[in-house]
Amino acid sequence: MSYHFENVRLEKGMYGRSGTSFTRTLEELDPSERYRGTPMEGLDAFQRQLKRFDIHVKGADSDPVEKFFHTTESSVLFPEFVSRVVRQGLEEGGILPDITATVTKFDGMDYRSIASVPTEDEKKLVQVEEGAAIPETSVHTQENLVKLQKRGRMLVASYEAIRFQRLDLFSVTLRQIGAYIGKMHLQDAIKVLQEGDGNKNPAEVVNHSGELTYDALLEFWNKFDPYTMNTLLMGGDTMLKLLKLKEFQNPLTGLNFQGTGTLSTPLGAKLLRTNAMPAGTIIGLDKNYALEQVIGGEVTVEYDKLIDRQLERAAITSISGFAKLFADASKVLKISAAGGSGGTSGESSGGTQTQG
Repeated sequence: MSYHFENVRLEKGMYGRSGTSFTRTLEELDPSERYRGTPMEGLDAFQRQLKRFDIHVKGADSDPVEKFFHTTESSVLFPEFVSRVVRQGLEEGGILPDITATVTKFDGMDYRSIASVPTEDEKKLVQVEEGAAIPETSVHTQENLVKLQKRGRMLVASYEAIRFQRLDLFSVTLRQIGAYIGKMHLQDAIKVLQEGDGNKNPAEVVNHSGELTYDALLEFWNKFDPYTMNTLLMGGDTMLKLLKLKEFQNPLTGLNFQGTGTLSTPLGAKLLRTNAMPAGTIIGLDKNYALEQVIGGEVTVEYDKLIDRQLERAAITSISGFAKLFADASKVLKISAAGGSGGTSGESSGGTQTQG
């Protein structure tokens, strides 16, 4: 039985189409809808091309890298393979989805998010009499642009050095590159949560002097109304102090961690650990309202170098940025040693501060 994907002409120009990814271009030429009810159902257009050229990318029987370069057309698939595996590493084990309310794809480097800053009166759902005007909540664009950051790593390897390496092994290196890029994006997100996105919206800082206590957490949690503190972000040092509190010794918490790898608190918040957080600092947030991630396109690679086998230096990049949606949906708890400059337990630091 002959399939249409076997006759699709592959060329380098499929990567250069403005605003269209390689996979989307392939899907336009070879729609997946055609394969419903066939053995090809469940594969996307790129995966069908791998099957066309009999390229196995996973498992002990994966092919060497040079399998992509047996023909001119099959070599066109290599940059998309690199991009997909890097994206997999970027997404695997990353905590960005746990701290972002929404993801926006944007073709450009400067983005302006929306803002809604209701007054105390606007937050109230008052009774509306018959014929009376309905109270309004204003939604407008942010005053300043959110600048996107290009993050990337350079793939440095000659074709001769990797041609006989199995694709499954080569994928490990590519996933690690993706993980590095994801870590840099996470650092950007944490900076925006603390300092704001340039629109005069840094997080309120609550100072706590002395050892971390459960009472301090309760007071911190209480400051989030009308939002819900459902996520806590911290470094490993602070996580250890938190888990040593007697209120966290509930056997159910331990069982849940052993079964799912997810830690939850008696406050109902999800605990997230990352070494991108400064010591003695906790960011609390309402994950549903705090942060917007803006992505400037897909993970990109220098496809010319990859296709032409000139792999000495091939850049792999991802463009991303972050905007604060509602400033009050995220706050910072700073824990300082007793006798330091911090305030009393749970005491506000006297206004919003910018944290570096």
